[in-house]
Amino acid sequence: MLKIAVLVSGSGSNLQALIDARLSGQIVGVISNKPGAYALERAQKAGIATAVIEHKQYPDRESFDDVMHQQLLDWEVDLVVLAGFMRILSAKFVKAWEGKMLNIHPSLLPHYKGMHTHQRVLNTGDVYHGCTVHYVTAELDAGQALAQGVLTVSHQDSVESLANRVHVLEHLIYPQVVEWICSGTLQHTPNAVLYRGQVLAQPLQFCQR
Repeated sequence: MLKIAVLVSGSGSNLQALIDARLSGQIVGVISNKPGAYALERAQKAGIATAVIEHKQYPDRESFDDVMHQQLLDWEVDLVVLAGFMRILSAKFVKAWEGKMLNIHPSLLPHYKGMHTHQRVLNTGDVYHGCTVHYVTAELDAGQALAQGVLTVSHQDSVESLANRVHVLEHLIYPQVVEWICSGTLQHTPNAVLYRGQVLAQPLQFCQR
């Protein structure tokens, strides 16, 4: 059984989706850099261990990441899942967890890396929008995309409505990808990512009108 840790900074709606999915792996711990994050309460209600590691208590990013890394080792974690974790990770930390760390980004990567994706989609007039689950690499939002949730942008959409609609897709595809990894359906190898034994050349897509 894969041991999973989830890194959070906020309310933890994606964490809740992972808890509710009843994965074949086990969420053994939740780390937050913010002591008041509601995600910690979600974890505690589910009987999951929590750790608060406040980044402000450390002189630099590397020192903070070293403490997180040690906590993950103490929990014997196999897979790290970023779920609204609002910190840029050091190259050293990312390298240590390469192929074992996931993120979900609110755009159809490689489009709109970084922040304010919903506003940027509206500004550009894109027909399609969504979210992407990808492996984490040292380059921001550039790791291999594993799955995407795709929706059609409406003329009535606002930043808020797009954010809400994308959240629905996030809660669908993130647990699915994590479960694929837990079950061995999706595998990271030195040469390629495999889905059901075949090379995954394009992200798997979930569509919603």
